[in-house]
Amino acid sequence: MRSGSSELLLEQQQQELRLRKIRELAPKKKNGNRRFRSWRERARFYGTSTLAFFSVTAGASLLFLVPLYVDPAISTLSHDFIENPTLCTTTRREDLVGIFNCSWSSCREGCTSDLYRCVHIYVTFIEQNITIPENMTDFSNYTADWEQSGEATLLVNIKGCGYPPTVTCKTFNDYYGADGAIYPCYYSRKNKTVVLTSYSHDDQVAVIINFFAVPFVITVISSIALCIMHCDCRCKKDRSHRRNRPQCRRPRIENLSDTSISTRVDMLTPAIEVYKPPL
Repeated sequence: MRSGSSELLLEQQQQELRLRKIRELAPKKKNGNRRFRSWRERARFYGTSTLAFFSVTAGASLLFLVPLYVDPAISTLSHDFIENPTLCTTTRREDLVGIFNCSWSSCREGCTSDLYRCVHIYVTFIEQNITIPENMTDFSNYTADWEQSGEATLLVNIKGCGYPPTVTCKTFNDYYGADGAIYPCYYSRKNKTVVLTSYSHDDQVAVIINFFAVPFVITVISSIALCIMHCDCRCKKDRSHRRNRPQCRRPRIENLSDTSISTRVDMLTPAIEVYKPPL
């Protein structure tokens, strides 16, 4: 009986030792050593993440918005188109093939692809200031009394290109490319050979504000905020000139040269010889 009980005790002790070793070898839980952040640290972390997101997103969007929207809007405003529409008449249409023949096109879908097929639409317009009656569809009798200008090129916009569904070149060429077609248009005061089918000064200004000014301001403000939060952007005064200021103290007697001392002694000797104390 004693031997059986002793064996049981040994087995229990061995099991306890095994359990202890397993616990020691087992990886410790990370939650026990977890450091809790204060509300200031959390606010700083989330604020930094938000500002960095807005700064990167707004800055990257400028790379796409400037060439696609901002640059055409600035070019349109620089041409100084008339604000009130006049009437244009299509004189001829040319359908050309080949890279050398297609240096430009009245309308093309896609502004980055090479031109192998293009359509040239030429028009004449009324240069005088006219008022087009509302709800007027037949302009043939209206344009007969006005003098027409020289031949100009008709464009869907200042770049002559676009993307569906805003620009559909098949519909544009079929409607405006018909010989003798009359329709409202806008010509440039600086270059009267450029004519557009639609123009609005306020719309072009709105494009510049929404697609350039707003992302640019967001990028600048978020970048400044990140600099203030994580960098020392304060201007420090330069005090180096004080340290390098020359000393204006008088030289002490010890610093005087031997020649200056000898000259002073020579000047005092006559006075000593003249003065003789009474006997």
